[in-house]
Amino acid sequence: MIGLEVCVDDARGLRAAQQAGVARVELCSALALGGLTPDCGLMRLAASLPVPAYAMIRPRAGDFLFDDDEEAMMLADIAAARAAGLAGVVLGASRADFTLDTAMLARLSAACGPMGRTLHRAFDLVPDPVRALEVAVELGFARILTSGGAPTAMEGAEGLRRVAAAASGRIEIMAGSGVNPANVAALVRRTGVGAVHGSCRGPARPSPAAVVSLGFGAERITADSGVVRAMVDALETCRNGP
Repeated sequence: MIGLEVCVDDARGLRAAQQAGVARVELCSALALGGLTPDCGLMRLAASLPVPAYAMIRPRAGDFLFDDDEEAMMLADIAAARAAGLAGVVLGASRADFTLDTAMLARLSAACGPMGRTLHRAFDLVPDPVRALEVAVELGFARILTSGGAPTAMEGAEGLRRVAAAASGRIEIMAGSGVNPANVAALVRRTGVGAVHGSCRGPARPSPAAVVSLGFGAERITADSGVVRAMVDALETCRNGP
């Protein structure tokens, strides 16, 4: 069975992801920025629900080149995720040349204790994906979230295929970015990845005009239970054949 991870940034999306066939949820804030660290309230809610949850550990938008203060923030956020009882965290850190910051990732990993770890899409910036994969294996990551180095997983299908082949079952390769019920089966068949990651978003929910006028945002877009089910159903075709 191909594993499905659903990324969410609010309680409504978290509830929508509580379905058979979902392997885990990734908790974020600010998915519009690629996902930042979620708040403690969402972590605690997720820990009380059946589907295992991993918290994104990313203190700001932008690059993954973090300074000492940002590392301290990430260590504190990892401690919060452990205290909340989450199953794992999602990490990544780069050097100026876009190679993985192995030393920082080792320190962050040590702080995780028994929690599972996913290496996030900082991996998509590395100049040598096969070498970066070996670093992830050496550090004990359970999986790598990647789009194959392209803006979307479908565009990066060939890169995903190469990385999945190099992984050879030692670490899970999880395809993400632009993955939806319409393309997921074809993506899995083209790449051989063992897992996929998607937001499973439903239609936008417009905010009242009074809310918009005060600058609090025009709409909410979150995971939808129907889209989650459609993704699970599409993945079933990968297991059962075309």
